[in-house]
Parts: sequence; structure tokens; C-alpha cells
Amino acid sequence: MGINNWPAGERPRERLIQRGAAALSDAELLAIFLRTGVTGKSAVDLARDVLTQFGTLTNMFAASQIEFCKIHGMGQAKFVQLQAVLEMSRRALHEEMQAGDALNSPQAVRKYLLLQLQSRQQEVFMVIFLDAQHRVLAAEEMFHGTLTQASVYPREVVKRALFHNAAAVIFAHNHPSGVAEPSQSDRMLTDALKQALALVEVRTLDHFIVAGSQCLSFAERGML
Repeated sequence: MGINNWPAGERPRERLIQRGAAALSDAELLAIFLRTGVTGKSAVDLARDVLTQFGTLTNMFAASQIEFCKIHGMGQAKFVQLQAVLEMSRRALHEEMQAGDALNSPQAVRKYLLLQLQSRQQEVFMVIFLDAQHRVLAAEEMFHGTLTQASVYPREVVKRALFHNAAAVIFAHNHPSGVAEPSQSDRMLTDALKQALALVEVRTLDHFIVAGSQCLSFAERGML
């Protein structure tokens, strides 16, 4: 039976209007995005199939076009729409993060970094450049691949900090393994970057590690 034939109080769109988006399940939210199902399946049934295939929303967002379009009922148009939604979410969080003092809105920073990094399949090193009032000047992905002292160059980070006339920075990188605990290499890299930036009077405020749904802070751990 199609969703239009369901009782009004059970339809995802009506429930969202009445109770808000947070009241809906992942499958119901995805069903609203999909709009229609396929022969023999409602949009909710199709959404459940998609989530079963990928396991989590994070994995779904990280899926390639080929992986996504393998599912019956999905196609290039849906993939493009999904990527557009994801990018709009990233930009909205970036705007939220830029709106005030980054240190006074740590949740905005965490949400932005999670959305930016949690689904990446390779390690990515980001730097958020801040002014003297800790307002965001820019957020840049500077290095990709296996991140060590040999592959993340302090001089390049210093050059970008001077380019933006930054007074402080926040580092972030992801662990595709899903383990957020910092390695000895992570600590050594952080110390090397902190020392290099201190020479040009740029403060290192924090270093976040994103792993799955976790976002670990060096500052909160007392490691800075």
C-alpha cells in the first residue's frame, strides 16, 4: 500500500509537520527525500532497503555514485540530489561556525568537522584559521593520505596562516579506522606544528580527531 493510503498521522511528511523532523526515524527522513518508492514498495520500504544496504546514514552519504546507483530505485538524479543536500549542510554549518567565537561555539565546530571528515575513506588534515577574536577566517583541507610529520609540512601551514593573517589555528584530521584515540605520531605532529606556528606568534588552540561519530579534542584531554 502506498504512503498516500496510510492514515494521515502515520505519513512521514505529516508527522514531520506536526512533530518536527527529530521525531522521524532515519528511514522516514530518507523516504521524504526519495519522495516515491518503486513497484511493490513504498518510499519508506525503499528507504529501509537503502539503509540496510549501507548500514548507516554516514555510509550512505559516503557511497560513490556507482555504489549508490546499484540499488534498485536509485539513480544518478537521486545521487546528485543527495550530494547537494550534504554540501548545503556543510555550508550551513560553516556559516554557523563563522558567525561567532569558535571557542564559544565548540558544538558548531564539532558538527562541521564531523560532517566534513567522518565519511572520508582516506586521512585528511584540515586547518581552521582564526583571527584575534577567534572568529573563523577560513577552513582548508591541506594534506591527504597517511598523515605523519613527513607528510604534513609545518612550513606550508605557517605560510597559509600568514596568508590569512591568522592569530590562531585549530587542527583537525580523521581516522578512517574509526578509532579516535591519538597515536604517538599524532602527538608528535601536533607538537611540531605548534612550535612552528609559535615562531610567527600564531596560537594553536586545539586539534580534533574525527573517527566515526566521535570528535576527540586534544585541548579537552590536556594534550596541548
